[in-house]
Amino acid sequence: MKMKALRSQQWFGKKGKDGFIYRAWMKNQGIPDDEFRGKPVIGICNTWSELTPCNGHFRELAESVKRGVFEAGGYPVEFPVMSLGETLIKPTAMLYRNLMSMDVEESIRANPIDGVVLLVGCDKTTPASVMGACSVDLPTIAVSGGPMLTGHHRGKPIATSDVWRMSEAVRSGKMEEEELRSVEACMCRSDGHCAVMGTASTMACMVESLGLTLPENAAIPAADSRRKVLAQLSGRRIVEMVKEDLTPAKVLTREAFENSIILNAAIGGSTNFVLHLLAIAGRVGVELNLDDFDDLGSKIPLLVNLQPSGKYFMEDFYYAGGLPVVVKVLAEKLHQNVITVNGNSLVENAKTASCYNEDVIRTPASPFQEASGITVVRGNLCENGAIIKPSAATPELMQHRGKAVVFENIEEYHEKINDPELEVDASCILVLKNVGPKGYPGMPEVGNMAIPKKLLAEGVTDMVRISDGRMSGTAFGTVFLHVSPEAAAGGTLALVENGDEIEVDVAKKRLHLFVSDVELERRKSSWQAPDLGYNRGYVQLYIKHVEQAEKGVDLDFLKGKSTSVVLRDSH
Repeated sequence: MKMKALRSQQWFGKKGKDGFIYRAWMKNQGIPDDEFRGKPVIGICNTWSELTPCNGHFRELAESVKRGVFEAGGYPVEFPVMSLGETLIKPTAMLYRNLMSMDVEESIRANPIDGVVLLVGCDKTTPASVMGACSVDLPTIAVSGGPMLTGHHRGKPIATSDVWRMSEAVRSGKMEEEELRSVEACMCRSDGHCAVMGTASTMACMVESLGLTLPENAAIPAADSRRKVLAQLSGRRIVEMVKEDLTPAKVLTREAFENSIILNAAIGGSTNFVLHLLAIAGRVGVELNLDDFDDLGSKIPLLVNLQPSGKYFMEDFYYAGGLPVVVKVLAEKLHQNVITVNGNSLVENAKTASCYNEDVIRTPASPFQEASGITVVRGNLCENGAIIKPSAATPELMQHRGKAVVFENIEEYHEKINDPELEVDASCILVLKNVGPKGYPGMPEVGNMAIPKKLLAEGVTDMVRISDGRMSGTAFGTVFLHVSPEAAAGGTLALVENGDEIEVDVAKKRLHLFVSDVELERRKSSWQAPDLGYNRGYVQLYIKHVEQAEKGVDLDFLKGKSTSVVLRDSH
């Protein structure tokens, strides 16, 4: 098979002034002339940053990728892009996912690159990188940074999901603030992202299930030397992918997205998966909607016993066999012939997988939980849909009717949630408005509202909660999220008042507000869109162009591919 002409030669293969400039200023790094002659140039898109602690080891990981690229006859060039640290960025990293994707897209297109290795880890760095790379559609392989080692505190294993439990324990007086402080180092004791099936681990599973990584990428701990081995092998493989012209568009078919939805249900993946998969599909032109997640995922049993839905941690998942085991046991439900970046199908890659701990990974015949996945609900409170993660919810609350306790915005919530005078009981439904894509802006992870302090004191551990925001993939509870249209866009959620009756019924996929159409019209006539307080820069652009949750919260002008062609030279 004749190799396609290298894109990088449009830079380095030029004669005259332009070729001189492109090569000469690269040579100031000590690069021999023959490195520019016919070798695939591989861009290593590095999301390393000291402000993104989950990705803090990526400089070292990049060196492993470089070794692989050199071994396969390519030339590696590492470049930085905007990095999103989930734990530090205000108001929310999600506000900047689309901006980072633009950085990735434009950095790849504008430079002499034939193929790309995406170094990804912390929640938004994975979808943002994939979205950007897909828009350009050069050969691309992803390498995740891996989860932290499991934390330990006073003889017990702990990880991020325990943050929510311990925080409630402090609020209820069962734990001292000093002890909570001491837990910090016990939990985050190694390189890597969250050690549970939170959003970061879900994203690592997502890119593997989509076929964008080598097998076993999802679960190898960051501190395990096999993470570096996978990075080096990925460096080798991307050179071959350039020769084969194997691009994301050839991997990311409709069938690949369906496989990913099925596998996400089986692992108990984060609700954020929905938003990110929809956004990626929009970049490659694959039709995907909320009903696909319901139709394909809600009937799949929970097979992986990991926090927050279960007991164990990502480290245990890897030692038990990792995602290939889940692929193998679900093979008959998956599309069999969907190609992945190593040239084999997802199912072929998993043929030799073995399960080494059946308490961590079960089979469909003996699941941890029957039909779990992510359930889509609809009704007059969410005309365009809302979602819930049943595996992380309380079964007794999946069908419930109660009175709304409304917080108009996050400030009112913080002001009132600990107020002993708050009119609320365990049967009530907490409603938080204006935390959606436009309303916050950026759709933060605040949907898993804390239980009112007065109810914590009574032993209440879960309540029905509804919002137009998101929740952390490490969180849990009977939480209805991504209500669309959001309150700031004039959805029915904006019209809910204290005392309104609301019914949730997950089995019937229903979320209903017991207020007449006439009354809703009356309320709407006096409703005014909130002043979001932004009149310049990226945030104003975001508010103007961001799409609603059921479309993936991408910017409307970023849908579709852009090509990798650049026709004009710089001098």
